[in-house]
Amino acid sequence: MIAGWWRRQREARTLARRSIPDALWALTLARFPFIARRNADDLQRLRELATLFLADKEFAGMQGLEVDDGMAVAIAAQACLPILRLGLPAYDGFKGIVVHPDIVVARREVMDEDGVVHEYDEELSGEAMEGGPVMLSWRDVAEAGDSAAWGYNVVVHEFAHVLDMRDGAADGVPLLADRTARAAWLGVLEPAWEAFCASVDAGEETLIDPYGAEAIDEFFAVASELFFVDPVAMRREHRQLYELLASYYRQDPAADPA
Repeated sequence: MIAGWWRRQREARTLARRSIPDALWALTLARFPFIARRNADDLQRLRELATLFLADKEFAGMQGLEVDDGMAVAIAAQACLPILRLGLPAYDGFKGIVVHPDIVVARREVMDEDGVVHEYDEELSGEAMEGGPVMLSWRDVAEAGDSAAWGYNVVVHEFAHVLDMRDGAADGVPLLADRTARAAWLGVLEPAWEAFCASVDAGEETLIDPYGAEAIDEFFAVASELFFVDPVAMRREHRQLYELLASYYRQDPAADPA
């Protein structure tokens, strides 16, 4: 009770003293139309959440990149879309956000069934690790207004992974109320993923990013991207999956235009 009261008091002070300036917020909305189309109440709530997010998280630029206010607000506004109804405590499990100028090449190792270790390079535009930090490519973040046209958003993707890992596992299932809720979730997600993988394997063009066929946790993340940046198209082609995400995120962006 006391902890909750103290958090509310601290948040009220932060909102009063560190609110995102009007001009910077207007610029952010102009850069990202998929955010700007939300209704006035959502935008006000998003601005408040982004303000609190900025006060709570620690940004670090890499390779000489300096994260200025405009960059930080751009990341915060997109990161807070998924928690518009869930609240900032959903992101309590980490502090750091590492921003690179562009994609990062990471050295990976994998062991095959015979115990042989194979090394390879993987290009990353973002990565979320349990407990943090979250890594993002600034180029991908900055281009999110344009990339929304093909359902791509690196910030939503990585923060969907953050939500997925809240129950301790990256398995496409975010923290839910109980086992019954988990079973109901998988009852929708698994068949949708299997059908999606079949379409990708058949070489069919898919509305959801084909990268989602890599694993069910990636399917949850890319489906979340589409849910937030092109919800009308997603609801039209993947109604049941859309409704699953709407129930979790407690949002219905396709039915709630500005």
